[in-house]
Amino acid sequence: MKIIDKLTGEDKIHISFEIFPPKTDAGIEKVLETADRIAELKPSYISVTYGAGGGTSKNTARIANHIKTDLGVESLAHLTCASSTKEEVRQVIENLEVLGIENILALRGDIPQGMVFPTEDRFCYAYELVEEIKKNGDFCIGAACYPEGHVENEHKVDDIKYLKQKVDAGVDFLTTQMFFDNDIHYNFLYRIREAGITVPVLPGIMPITSASQMKKSQELSGTVFPRRFLSILDRFGDYPDAMKQAGIAYATDQIIDLLANGIKNIHIYSMNKPDVAIAIMENLSEIIKC
Repeated sequence: MKIIDKLTGEDKIHISFEIFPPKTDAGIEKVLETADRIAELKPSYISVTYGAGGGTSKNTARIANHIKTDLGVESLAHLTCASSTKEEVRQVIENLEVLGIENILALRGDIPQGMVFPTEDRFCYAYELVEEIKKNGDFCIGAACYPEGHVENEHKVDDIKYLKQKVDAGVDFLTTQMFFDNDIHYNFLYRIREAGITVPVLPGIMPITSASQMKKSQELSGTVFPRRFLSILDRFGDYPDAMKQAGIAYATDQIIDLLANGIKNIHIYSMNKPDVAIAIMENLSEIIKC
């Protein structure tokens, strides 16, 4: 089933999760077990990331197929173009179609360290990848958006212009980069709706459960942590179990606020941590029934 049909056709709350392939083939069984445990939560779908530099990308389709075929949960396969040639991209699209995967998240992706970019044999922008997917199959296409602005764009107005170009190329829905202040998301929605971007937007929630995870998240996304969250880190950062519990509570609070304000579709960056996903869903057990 196409994810856009779920998001627009079912008047209910949709919670989805994200997992990533192992760094080596030796870890594939553990990731499949993670998918099994998260699937027990009956999410609307599970997304599977695409390895940077293509190193783990071969397992994306395998995991996505397991989720869809063996677990009976819809899957969303990530596909990036910076780390793959145009021919490799076309091969991945063809393979996903053969496997019956109907949903692709189209991303430019991070540029591999030391690689010259752009080059003629690679797509330069995500909108070009979206156009390529549209030409080569009947897929539901998702894309990323950045409530605080893309780290490579100096001006937010340019960020929205490029986002509009990507959506106009054929994107069905958007998922935001992580954020930790919901007002940022509400303001972002207002600005993109004013710009004529009307596709569904899923807020991306990242449960921060350790100080090291916070540092890495900030380096990757450039997100701003509000004072309230920094206070949690200062108080509990040196106590792993307490920080984990506090991070889950903070993410849960974000989700409750979003739901209370009419947002019905939430994506959780669960980072291959089924225990975190389970804890959040337990916190929401009665809320998501409303």
